[in-house]
Amino acid sequence: MREVRGQVRREPVVSKRVWGLSFLFVASLGFVLFQGGKLSMTVFMTVAVLCAYLLLGRWSGIKRVTGGRRLMNASASGSGREAGGSGELVLEAGQSMQVQVDIKVPGIWPIPYVLVRDRIVRKGGKEMSFEMSVILDWKRQGSAAYRTPPLKRGVYTLEELDCSTEDIFGLFEHKGTLRDARRFSVLPKTTSISDWPQLNRAYRGTHHQSATAQSVRETTQINGVREYIYGDRLSRVHWNATAKTGTWKSKEFEREALPRTILVLDRQAAAYRGDEPFELAVSVTASLLQFASRRDLAIGLLSAGSSPLYFEPRKLAGVSGAIWEHLTGVEADGKHPLPGLLREWCKSWPQGSLVAVVGPIGSESAYEALRWLKERQFNPHHIGIDQNRDGAQTESWRRLMRGEGIPHYVLSELDELSAALGGRAR
Repeated sequence: MREVRGQVRREPVVSKRVWGLSFLFVASLGFVLFQGGKLSMTVFMTVAVLCAYLLLGRWSGIKRVTGGRRLMNASASGSGREAGGSGELVLEAGQSMQVQVDIKVPGIWPIPYVLVRDRIVRKGGKEMSFEMSVILDWKRQGSAAYRTPPLKRGVYTLEELDCSTEDIFGLFEHKGTLRDARRFSVLPKTTSISDWPQLNRAYRGTHHQSATAQSVRETTQINGVREYIYGDRLSRVHWNATAKTGTWKSKEFEREALPRTILVLDRQAAAYRGDEPFELAVSVTASLLQFASRRDLAIGLLSAGSSPLYFEPRKLAGVSGAIWEHLTGVEADGKHPLPGLLREWCKSWPQGSLVAVVGPIGSESAYEALRWLKERQFNPHHIGIDQNRDGAQTESWRRLMRGEGIPHYVLSELDELSAALGGRAR
């Protein structure tokens, strides 16, 4: 192991400016003592007042600055799009955030202005810095605002605010810190989907979607206890729970396993040419989950990347916060072929399940995965990202999918999703 040596540059305990000011004071004092007269006294008094003013700057109050930020256009709640389910502030990808900073500086020392520096750090990404000057009013309060550029999907942290001020000569700088660190998320951009006829056709009849879930046959396996509903048979009443709680309770039985709808987000790094196609794939996935949530459909998600993550199909009033949190920070980092991941994860999926793979067109890995799903009696669909905008390649992919009898949709913009699925164009 080679040791790297270097010199650490240390800041002087007393700056050159302090030494210079001290020398000026001593020199003016010596001028009075050894020369005497009105001129020397005038020079000494001027230097003394100047030194007192500069010295008192250390107690300007900037070190005890108070205040905070106000995020003007971020929403703090919403069960459907809440990131992590913690009431965290959220934005949508592509939006800018307007931030207002309010400060108050205690004390009486005159402050010409306060320089405020703010930093926003994206998790795993770059850092943005913003600097603004604040003029305090007679109550020593002030505010300033700034707007960020359009933000990419991800998790951001607002770091502590650095406040500083200088004397009127600009000789000495005094600093303070405003501790108001907080986090916010920028969620994937979504679009409204009016309809997906293929989904309706695939699940017409005996499948478990929407209201039909209530008519699915139950097994004899007890899954829990619920409140008694008027009309429940006596055989369904859970007598022990009723006796313990004093209120009527009924048994809840497991339902038979039925075909499911599962989205597969293709995160293979080699399949994407740049960040934009993958962002579009994430936005398409988020839009489909939002569509399913609005229609009260049970839909699952397999995020096929370096660390595959599977979310079981569940009916939720809003898309789960865990899914949104995952989609907010997900990256195209997969290195293993998609067919291998599907073989590992789809063992528990019932045959006939609708598996919609979201990823770029022209991918050999995706083609093999779709063929394998069809051979295993699943119902594969492909929602393709046209990242090259090459008409010949698109037509070739369409012919390939038609030849295999696999429903497919191709889009190059998020706004095309609703029309591509067969709904109304936005």
